Amino acid sequence: MLTLTLHTLRTRWATFVGSFVALSLGVALLAVMGLALASSLDAPDRSPERFAAAPVVVRGQDTLRVPTPIGDRTQKLAQPRAVPAPTVARLARLGTVVEDRFFPVRAHGGPDGLVGHPWSTAAFAPYDIDAGRAPRTADEVVVTGGWAAPGERVRTDRGTVRVVGTVPDRGFEDAVFFTDTRAARISPVSLQLVVDADAAAVRDVVRGSAGVRVLTGDDRRYADADPDRDSEALTAMNALFGTAGGVTAFVSVFVVASTFAFAVAQRRREFGLLRTAGATPGQIRRMVFGEAPLVGVLASAAGCVLGAYGAPLLAEWVVDGGLAPAWFTIGDHTWPYHMAFWTGLLVALCGVVAASWRAGRTGPVEALREASVNAGAMTWGRWLFGLGLLLTALVTLGTALAHDPGDLLHRKTYISRPMLLITAAALLAPLVVRPVTRLLAWLPARLPGAAGMLVRENAAAGVRRTAAVAAPVLVTVALAGSLLGATATLNEAKATETRERTTAAFVITAPGGGTGFDARAVERLRAVPGTAEVSPTSTGAVYVLEEGVALIKSEARAVGGGSEAFAATARLPLAAGTVADLDDGSIIVNEEWERHSVGQSVRVWLGDGTEKTLRIAAVMHTGTGDNGVYVTPANAPGAPVDRVDVALADGADAGAVAAGLRDAVRSAGGQVYGTDEWVAATYPETNRPTRLGLLLVLGIALLYTGISLVSTMVMATSDRVRDLAVLRLAGATHGQVLRLVGAESLMVVAVGALLGLLVAGLNLAGMWAALGLLSVRPALELPWAAIGTTVGACAVLAVIASVAPAGLALRRQ
Repeated sequence: MLTLTLHTLRTRWATFVGSFVALSLGVALLAVMGLALASSLDAPDRSPERFAAAPVVVRGQDTLRVPTPIGDRTQKLAQPRAVPAPTVARLARLGTVVEDRFFPVRAHGGPDGLVGHPWSTAAFAPYDIDAGRAPRTADEVVVTGGWAAPGERVRTDRGTVRVVGTVPDRGFEDAVFFTDTRAARISPVSLQLVVDADAAAVRDVVRGSAGVRVLTGDDRRYADADPDRDSEALTAMNALFGTAGGVTAFVSVFVVASTFAFAVAQRRREFGLLRTAGATPGQIRRMVFGEAPLVGVLASAAGCVLGAYGAPLLAEWVVDGGLAPAWFTIGDHTWPYHMAFWTGLLVALCGVVAASWRAGRTGPVEALREASVNAGAMTWGRWLFGLGLLLTALVTLGTALAHDPGDLLHRKTYISRPMLLITAAALLAPLVVRPVTRLLAWLPARLPGAAGMLVRENAAAGVRRTAAVAAPVLVTVALAGSLLGATATLNEAKATETRERTTAAFVITAPGGGTGFDARAVERLRAVPGTAEVSPTSTGAVYVLEEGVALIKSEARAVGGGSEAFAATARLPLAAGTVADLDDGSIIVNEEWERHSVGQSVRVWLGDGTEKTLRIAAVMHTGTGDNGVYVTPANAPGAPVDRVDVALADGADAGAVAAGLRDAVRSAGGQVYGTDEWVAATYPETNRPTRLGLLLVLGIALLYTGISLVSTMVMATSDRVRDLAVLRLAGATHGQVLRLVGAESLMVVAVGALLGLLVAGLNLAGMWAALGLLSVRPALELPWAAIGTTVGACAVLAVIASVAPAGLALRRQ
């Protein structure tokens, strides 16, 4: 049987190449994703940056720690606390104490993200003057990077300053150094300080000061800005490569199994001839099953080699795209190769099991068949698994809608859920191939000539071939429509929420950097003629212990100006209670909270870690999950005013009021928006890492299904040499045959695209229903541009992959 297997592979080289290419590419992609995932599990040790030369750093409480029955739960505080003054005084008796301060600075002509520091902290990086001198007066500064030269005067939001010196750029920040006195006036609160003393003595002094940390050695990196960026980057990369790996595994298994099944189905006449020659069903099965290890081993080995070359290219792409930090590279891991190789071999064996069983059932009469009509394309296995997966998808969707509709809005859900429907649609595709092709070819079949009729009948007769070729198109279109459509629909839902909650005539936003509007700026806005109500709000945080073990952080909007002003400028999606009941002893929560009944008391921790018990004044619908909580400024200590909503007085001129508001906030750098402008400016967009991650997933799917489509089309066309010869004998010209083959390819792509659109529509309909249950009714968004591009690419590949081998075949007599 081994000799027969080798001869079979040699004579049916197109089938072998198609299966080999599909499997090797799948293994390569699995190896690439595995290597990337393995390399993203650990980050390199990061050394201190701003305080590399500091002896000891003492940092105030920046972490909330709450004891629970299963251990302490922690969260980063939104408003960290300063080191207590008595502790600072005791530390000063040990040695020199330098208070660190950091605050945003906006400078005309300067880089974005400038941060201000007192000059005394520059020595701890260390920064050394390379031009000019240190600042001595309140209007003198030293800058990093040389974006301004000594002697230049620069306008900033902290006043006009004169650059008197520059220091080299250290790569981790763009800084402006003021005198210590000026920095203390700008930022009175110091969250951390440097102590020139013995670390053990410092620890003895701070012992008993709640939450105060002593940082030495590599731990001094926790005093740098964004010390968790490496761990956050690892988490993001793990999610990205894990998701991409899951999609890769699904697509590869799906397409390889389809390719193997189609390859075996093509050979029914060959198997019938062997049966006529005396081969038993068991021998036929062993022959087919014997091909799988040969193809599987060779393709898996080739895939591992391709993966070794492809992984560094992926690492370079994610670094250049900002998805990964600059230090990310592919490590020398071996387990991804083992995982990819054995997965590929297992897929080959599993994909051929069902096909070999079907091959063994081939009767001798199959050798005499001349028609290409597929009888019995829907086997009991396809019925069982297809209906089972379809039922599973529908039942799980109904369960989620009934019990937790918000889960359907999570990224892991709307990425994984389409897999069930895609597989079910592919398994059940032979049921709809004939009616769909007859529908699509209804008009062409009625045009003069036989081409339209032949396209319709060939596609409808070759159900198995049509379903196998349409499968890659179905996968790609369904994934593109489901993933991009889900993010677009979710963004539209969030924009709908913003539109419905904003009733103010104008919205004024503070400039970036976290400085916010001070009290004088808010009073100037109130003094503008024509304003009826002015409601300043700030962004803080509230922490709550859910179910006694989970410490949850919620964004908190602190409403100033009184509940009447807030009610006049906003319309919350309330399920119970009223905004008028909000006071310093209460809170407005949403339905996601464990306790969400009006009048109940909840134990919370404020943004600075202060524990309080607040009464629930009102409850909001959950919506898209962006409905945080609302409190008064008394329960958001330290949170700056970052937005002011303004309602117009009756009969006021909107243009004059807008001009007055712009004058009032010009010195503070605020931006005045009308309601429609505000909705447009805040329209949610998928963030860049998520967008690039989705493009990576879809790119993998498109690459894999594109190559699989080509290989399957080559297999299908090579099996139709006799059909093409019959057409030539019937009088068709060379060009007519090629046009017919191309039209049939387009028909098959159209069938796959239609099934993919159906799957995507069902997935998006589930999300739309979930949003409706959450009291949001957005428009259903389908990414027509992406779907059109995907279908167009598949159509071009299918036509080329069918017409080219057909043209070669027609060159022979």
